[in-house]
Amino acid sequence: MGKSALEFDQIAREVFAPIYSVIVKQIRDKTGISSGICVDVGSAGGYLGIELARISELYVYLLDKSEEALTIADKNIVAGKFQKRMETMLADVHKIPLSDQSVNLVISRGSIYFWEDQAKALKEIYRILTPGGVAYIGGGFGRKDLKDQITIEMKNRKQDWRGGRSENSCTDCGEVFVRALRQADIPEFQIVKEKAGLWIYIKK
Repeated sequence: MGKSALEFDQIAREVFAPIYSVIVKQIRDKTGISSGICVDVGSAGGYLGIELARISELYVYLLDKSEEALTIADKNIVAGKFQKRMETMLADVHKIPLSDQSVNLVISRGSIYFWEDQAKALKEIYRILTPGGVAYIGGGFGRKDLKDQITIEMKNRKQDWRGGRSENSCTDCGEVFVRALRQADIPEFQIVKEKAGLWIYIKK
């Protein structure tokens, strides 16, 4: 198993653990979607998707292009006893192996900063959304105090993290996202700016 996947998973479990339950409650409250099909794009070990499954009736796909990350995610699904409501999907966001209009909710935290072609990926996400379906994509920490706590902890560990540098230093990400959304011909969207993060909200 790749060392980087193991290291990232350790950070996700030991440092980022408090944010996932906070973020999924925000997603649930913002979208109003608690049943149907969900895809967690760039899921890594699946911690965000697992927390969402815990507070909803959604069937959740954990999508990532890393086999190593999904090996970890499969173990986490079993540990959480979510085998009947979750599964991993080895795929790239630029070519999601799901039918048109088949997904009620797409979530993603931190991965958008690493997509090779944001417009193409967003267009693909829009394609799989059902009418009335929602995508909640971006980067954030749930609350400002959690962001501060994680930033201090990572500095103490003298480590960077996947997405951390991009999320903290991206001063024009909102404008970048808007350009990509327009290039993807997505007619209705919101950019949600918070002290603890930046999110794209799309409703089809």
